[in-house]
Amino acid sequence: MRPYEFIKAKRDGQPLAPDDIRAFLAGYTRGDVADYQMAAMCMAIYFKGLSPLELAAWASAMLQSGEVLDLSATPGVKVDKHSTGGVGDKVSLSLAPLAAACGVPVPMISGRGLGHTGGTLDKLESIPGFKVDLSIDDYKRLVRDVGACLIGQTATLAPADKKLYALRDVTATVDCIPLIASSIMSKKMAEGIDALVLDVKVGSGAFMKTLDDGRVLAKTMISIGEQLGKKVRALLTDMDQPLGNTIGNALEVIEAVEMLQGRAPADYTELTLALTAEMLVLGQKAKNVEEARVQLKRVIDDGSAVKKLQDIVAAQGGNPKAVLDFSLLPKAKATADVVSDAEGYVEHIDSEALGLAAMALGAGRERSDAAVDHAVGLVLKKKKGDPVAVGESLVTVHYNAQNRLEDVKRRVRAAYRIGRMRMPPGPLVLERL
Repeated sequence: MRPYEFIKAKRDGQPLAPDDIRAFLAGYTRGDVADYQMAAMCMAIYFKGLSPLELAAWASAMLQSGEVLDLSATPGVKVDKHSTGGVGDKVSLSLAPLAAACGVPVPMISGRGLGHTGGTLDKLESIPGFKVDLSIDDYKRLVRDVGACLIGQTATLAPADKKLYALRDVTATVDCIPLIASSIMSKKMAEGIDALVLDVKVGSGAFMKTLDDGRVLAKTMISIGEQLGKKVRALLTDMDQPLGNTIGNALEVIEAVEMLQGRAPADYTELTLALTAEMLVLGQKAKNVEEARVQLKRVIDDGSAVKKLQDIVAAQGGNPKAVLDFSLLPKAKATADVVSDAEGYVEHIDSEALGLAAMALGAGRERSDAAVDHAVGLVLKKKKGDPVAVGESLVTVHYNAQNRLEDVKRRVRAAYRIGRMRMPPGPLVLERL
């Protein structure tokens, strides 16, 4: 089918044959299908959607557009986790060593921060010497020998997705659930995994603002995984306030280590344990999540989770001493407190606004090629439901550029709503699919 006929068929709501989908995406990857034709196709999908059969074929074609890694030389069930992105979400930093310490191989290809959400790669690069641009051979070796490896997407993995995402970004088709789901799943399936745990964020700090949208996205990704022969579990989790108490790269590394030592904030600890427990069940290291949690407590208590993180850091060129000696991590030149001008309780925190405030400090990037300041960020002193007195600190700002401070303090102050009613946060895990 010619591209014109293919686009017209979807525009008119006609079913697309899997072979035609594969041919269209292969042509786009080669450059035979023009950007304007793919843009028209994306808009047709935005309005008409994709059936389960079409979606599986679309995701499979994106997966097959590049190299699909073979990790069969590594024994065991290979399991990864993917988060749809949130503010203060440093779960991968603690989840990977936790799962690996329990015997689950974790091949993890992560991304950088863009917009109000941080990126795992940027956080890891806060550790002196840590390399995320390893070769595929090194990646395979470290998954086998160390138990986990965290790298960035290579040019050979799902190249159709990389090309297509850039086009969606400028054609108002980013927020299209079939295209989001196939983008995520094609990259994850290319890693060589056997199973996947999804953390689908819902709320003010997430891309999915409502539970209904989050549920649709989760079910769509689960369906793609099943069609491709993979086991997929999804948790819908709350992102109406930042996760943990830190936002910013080195600050989040510190909190991740503290979680492995059993002394991190309760919300971050609980979500990490919930997601990692699902990985242990899918990885056949535990019969159920209750048994998995017993194992996770053991590797935290005996120090093997922290030791595994040190092993990962050393294997990827980083300084393992920085895992326990935080003075070796980047540190901001100065700090300043944002204080409350009202008495009462924290009723609401605009997570996206705090993420943008951290980005304004330099912790994130507005363009994919921008530099990141690993030292700066925010430390939350008050979260939802906490009592607040006039003049009491809400957030401590860690900054290097004095000229950005007042703007950031204004953003942070505006992100907090103080009221007379105590409204504690709701459940962290909203649904399990």
